[in-house]
Amino acid sequence: MRLEGKYDARIQLAEQMTRAQVLRLRRLSEEAYQPSQYARDLSFTEAARRIQALEAEIELANSF
Repeated sequence: MRLEGKYDARIQLAEQMTRAQVLRLRRLSEEAYQPSQYARDLSFTEAARRIQALEAEIELANSF
């Protein structure tokens, strides 16, 4: 049981967004004028999805 608890904690930590994602998402959300896209409690996957969407939106805006 003890080992299982440690394993669960590792999985939970792996699912949290990284510090790099925090910084990148904060910068991109400000650049895209969408501060609501940034939240500190996102999972790694959700942060990656939002970063990708914001990058695409910024790239599209810059193409005009």
